[in-house]
This record gives sequence, C-alpha cells and structure tokens, in this order.
Amino acid sequence: MKEFFYFDDRLGIHIPNMDLGWHYYSMEMDTQHSILYHWELIRGSIPDRIADLEHTINIKQAQLSEENDFHRSCELNAEIAEHASIINDLWILYRENQEISDKVLQ
Repeated sequence: MKEFFYFDDRLGIHIPNMDLGWHYYSMEMDTQHSILYHWELIRGSIPDRIADLEHTINIKQAQLSEENDFHRSCELNAEIAEHASIINDLWILYRENQEISDKVLQ
C-alpha cells in the first residue's frame, strides 16, 4: 500500500497519494478494496490524532496563562494556532473522505 499513501509530517498521518483517477485502479485485483480498507484504518485513527493535538493545545494554553514573557507568549499563540489548523485540516480530510468511501462502497 506504500505506493498509494504517503506520510504527511504536518498532519502526522498517512494520506492517499493516488496519481490516477479512482476508476483506473483495478477492481479485478481488489486494488480498490485494499486501498479503501487501508484508508479506513488510517481514517479511524484521525479522531485519536485530533484528541492528542487538543491535549497539546490545552497544555500550551495553560502555559500561556502563566507566561509573562511577551515573546514566549507570541510563540505559544503561534503554536496553538498551528495545532488548531492541523485539527481543522484533519477534520476536513476525515469528513471529505467519508463521502468518498460511502459512494465507492455503495
């Protein structure tokens, strides 16, 4: 499955990397089903990844509330914003690919 997925360092998960349209992947060899199965395993881990990021945000927010150094406060805010952005992208990926999976499986 390595040829169909790559690890996204920012998101912290493997994501689909298919160069061709979905219909080009052979149904005879069960390629589509294997890809979907592998993706659903990955997709199932997204809520856990989001929970980890939310936990990190909570820690950084607690640090921010105690921080007196302006520059460090700015760094913490930027880190919190980046983690929130990653969470947003993960939710989009999670929901977007749910629709795709549902259509293909029907």
